Amino acid sequence: MEKLTFYALSAPEKLDRIGAYLSERLSRDVARHRFGYVCIAMEALDQLLMACHCQSINLFVESFLKMVRKLLESDKPNLQILGTNSFVKFANIEEDTPSYHRSYDFFVSRFSEIHSQLTICVLSGLLRIRMAGIKGLQGVVRKTVNDELQANIWDPQHMDKIVPSLLFNLQSREGTERCSTPSSPAELTERCFRELLGRAAYGNIKNAVTPVLMHLDSHCLWEGKNFAVRCFKIIMYSIQSQHSHLVIQQLLGHLDANSKNSATVRAGIVEVLLEAAAIAASGSVGPTVLEVFNTLLRQLRLSVDYELTGTYDGISGGNNITKDHEERQLQEAVIRTIGSFANTLPTYQRSEVMLFIMGKIPIPGLHPALSAAVMCMYLHFSLDAEIRLLILEILVSLIDRHENWPKFSSISIISDISVLKLKVDKCSRQDNLFMKKHAQQLYRHIYLSCKEQSSAQPHFETLYALLALISIELANEEVVVDLIRLALALQDLALTNEETLPVPNRCAVHALSAAYLNLICQLTTVPSFCQHIHEVIEMRQKEMPFLLPEDIFIEKPMTPKSLDNVEGEVLFLQSKIAEVLGGSGYNTERLATPYIPQFTDEDRLSKRKSIGETISLQVEVESRNTPAEEITFETLKNAIVDSVGVEEQKERRRQVVEKFQKAPFEELAAHCGARATMLQSKLNQIFEITIRPPPSPSGTITAGYGQTQSRSIPVYEMKFPDLCVY
Repeated sequence: MEKLTFYALSAPEKLDRIGAYLSERLSRDVARHRFGYVCIAMEALDQLLMACHCQSINLFVESFLKMVRKLLESDKPNLQILGTNSFVKFANIEEDTPSYHRSYDFFVSRFSEIHSQLTICVLSGLLRIRMAGIKGLQGVVRKTVNDELQANIWDPQHMDKIVPSLLFNLQSREGTERCSTPSSPAELTERCFRELLGRAAYGNIKNAVTPVLMHLDSHCLWEGKNFAVRCFKIIMYSIQSQHSHLVIQQLLGHLDANSKNSATVRAGIVEVLLEAAAIAASGSVGPTVLEVFNTLLRQLRLSVDYELTGTYDGISGGNNITKDHEERQLQEAVIRTIGSFANTLPTYQRSEVMLFIMGKIPIPGLHPALSAAVMCMYLHFSLDAEIRLLILEILVSLIDRHENWPKFSSISIISDISVLKLKVDKCSRQDNLFMKKHAQQLYRHIYLSCKEQSSAQPHFETLYALLALISIELANEEVVVDLIRLALALQDLALTNEETLPVPNRCAVHALSAAYLNLICQLTTVPSFCQHIHEVIEMRQKEMPFLLPEDIFIEKPMTPKSLDNVEGEVLFLQSKIAEVLGGSGYNTERLATPYIPQFTDEDRLSKRKSIGETISLQVEVESRNTPAEEITFETLKNAIVDSVGVEEQKERRRQVVEKFQKAPFEELAAHCGARATMLQSKLNQIFEITIRPPPSPSGTITAGYGQTQSRSIPVYEMKFPDLCVY
């Protein structure tokens, strides 16, 4: 061997003939089953390959690869392993000269197929063939991934073979092989998979991830969750962090594509998305922040629809029957994902996400008449209640920064909140700004949710958690005052009963108000405030226990027929609370002012819907034969535009509706274009009046009728006096 190596190095032009000769001998020995000589020939080729790096090595490599292919095509496991080991040695060599005509397609296919002999390996007690196949794939990747002259290994035709093969071996840990030693096929596969993904550029991520999704689909691996989560953890930690959002986008698209699949499959995808999004958020999520929440909210809505109709077809009595408990598990997974992902975002983005969610789904009372129209056209009564509960749970998950939610999972009068061991941090500047700008939307949402007749115990429990978490996570002195006013307003709501709420609902609102005031008085640590709250609670325990959570939020609550006698010492007094808190530096004037749901400037702007939206809404209502007493033109008018003359407004809208229904499209387009042209003309006139040309050293020019007019020329053409130039 030493002589052969010396000869090859001395006369490199002979390498191709040496390779051709050894190739011929090996082929003959394989055919005659002279395996000892086969091993000698391959050993010689390996050593020559390692020793020679001259320009003429390419022709020798062709002979070498031809022999490796011959061994891999053999049905003898030992020859397959021998060929694979030789290829791995070759893959680790960095060649000095490029090759323009070499192809590795066969090796990709063959190494990907070797795992199919798993049964033989297990029966014989050997896993060497699988190990060889994995090492071969690793070698192909190393040899081709950065070689621009080779066929693109990232093409779908190659990835569709490589990735499923790796996943099959990776899955072996879940099946026949439980060994986790560094030399096991599963561990070697994971290293190979990580290496492949680590080399993926921006444009290759999709081709690498798509086969993973297809493999999990075809083998029903979403439902188990564990393997799917493990796969995507490997992916997210292996790819470059700036490419993470591409994987998130593919998962979101795959979730949408499986919208009519079983709830367990969708829940599995959501769980994977939860893990992947949490990892991606620490690096780069890119433009997908709102897309994540948009998709999850859409899936939440679909799940509620499926739960209501009982089928995935959206038609009651359809063929694809749903399971309520599975849909509920999916909804919980979606809410956990929203909360977990939101907690990884910066504070300002969490606030924006909260606003996005509150604006995405109609909130009770935001546009009363418009919401009524939407509910009438699209929602069922029970669906409305379900949607509102999900919204509340999402808001709680977004606000819960320190995992305090489980401590407020049920409503109760807590005598000492120190036993809860709450995690409390100072409210951040971003949160203060958010509450200053958008707190009224949150308060209004809580207040109007309590007014809904369909609110049940889960709604009130979630409302309590929401109030508690706002007090802990987002509170400053002004917020505390407003929350106390809100709690007292809820008491007044239950007392006056302007919304004709059932007695159990009114008792529940009283209980919610009491439980929250008991909590907030301990958070403020004002003794006289705590004393008043505890005195009222003690009086209720003696006289009217049905106004406390322990007696109303049970399976069979004992409620009276009416609440007409609720007065006096069983009520929290706004004047008393304002007095005691005023002595501790709180805003007495604000405390004494009753809370009334307010519309912010943003709400007023959002109420001004376009005429086109009004028309489309009215046409849809009419097409569904909605009764006039439920949705009238008058209610739509009050929701969308400011009040003006009723008759004039009706006539004008009738003309607009008639025009948009009967006029041809070209006329409507011309009308809109004319208005745009008129606007531009007016703007040009304003600019001509307000914007004057800069003074010019070139003087003035004479206009018609003896008037002078300034002439503006470019600065670079101006002629300045010598004294002005230096």
